[in-house]
Amino acid sequence: MSKPTLERGINALKEQIDAPIASFFSSCVHCGMCADACLYHTETGDPRYVPIHKLEPMRRLWAQEYTLIGRLKKIAGLSKKITAEELEEWQELVYNSCSLCGRCSMVCPVGNDIVYMIRKMREGMSAAGYAPEGLIGASTRAVEIGSPMGVTIKAVEAQVKHAEKDLGFEIPMDAEGAEYLVLMSSMEIMNYPEYLQAVAKIMQQAGKSWTISSEAFEATNAGIQIGASDIARVLVQRIVDAAEKLKVKTVISPECGHAYTAIRWEGANLVGRPFDFKVQHILEVLDELREQGLLKTEGIDDSRMTFHDPCQLVRRGGVVEQPRNLLKMVASDFVEMKDHGMMNWCCGAGGGVSANEDAHELKITSFNRKKKQLDELKVDALVTACANCRIQLEEGLEENEMDLPVLGLTEMLAEHLVTEQPGKEE
Repeated sequence: MSKPTLERGINALKEQIDAPIASFFSSCVHCGMCADACLYHTETGDPRYVPIHKLEPMRRLWAQEYTLIGRLKKIAGLSKKITAEELEEWQELVYNSCSLCGRCSMVCPVGNDIVYMIRKMREGMSAAGYAPEGLIGASTRAVEIGSPMGVTIKAVEAQVKHAEKDLGFEIPMDAEGAEYLVLMSSMEIMNYPEYLQAVAKIMQQAGKSWTISSEAFEATNAGIQIGASDIARVLVQRIVDAAEKLKVKTVISPECGHAYTAIRWEGANLVGRPFDFKVQHILEVLDELREQGLLKTEGIDDSRMTFHDPCQLVRRGGVVEQPRNLLKMVASDFVEMKDHGMMNWCCGAGGGVSANEDAHELKITSFNRKKKQLDELKVDALVTACANCRIQLEEGLEENEMDLPVLGLTEMLAEHLVTEQPGKEE
């Protein structure tokens, strides 16, 4: 990425000011309600982290270029010019202190989609060269290697062989005509290899055909996170090509929030045409198997448990009841957090925040909001369905010396699968 300049920055931001952006800026009533919905603001008290303030350079540019009063103020020298130093400062605000969780959009009294606004500002900042090195590196690796964390197909194949040895049956690779194409995220491959085994066990029990593609195994979309539609398009197209080549009916997004957003809600628009296959999150598939009587579990865990709702999956994706349906199959003492479901608090590491090294301290500070939720419940285990959330939750719990296991829901269900009795027909 070339060195950023002020002129490039201003032009790039101007290109992102579309009709929705203009409408949102025009309708903002400056009520401040978004401030109390953002955990970066509530946990630091820093006014810079008020969601709408993170858009100030773009708002001022919109006023100066596209409103009558703003133009007059600009001509009279009464409005503040945007500087290169200001854009450098705002890089931290739009990337490090926003997880694109959408809680601020939920409380806006006039319905402004602040997540959309931040996404558009990131598009401008990225195009101008004002993006964090961590996300630039992740985006480059995603395009060139196939994974934002540098995971190669050889690493996946090694994990598959290891899983096959443990399971005692084959994990299909590049199987044409399978019902499901299973995607994974780099974090699952590197940090939670048990996820793949869990999916394999469930599919085996349910009698479903599935496969992994050697050409598109990675679901994470670094282009969405950095704000680069061209990169996002390449990564989605890779999955689309693989799904169509293998003639699958459904592409399964893994336990990763932004991966689901990218392929399920953004994908068709990015590639410019409808998919000829279905896209579902793994929890949606598991809940369908439950309804069909194909997900058979045994044993109940009587530990006191709660569920952390991944923002992109639940608030932004609408997958609210499915995890609760599934949890109730295997947990007898499931309790909800005070704020849960659509209004749950973010873990603090989504939207590419986890990829920014200089965001580490803020990320850990923001975890205090989740700590407060957990302190109120006194649970024995925390369940979630996003590998990125899981890593942040584990890190935050360790930082706060809280001895609380974090469980992946797919793996938890796999551990409770009914085991076939030798020689006994069901």
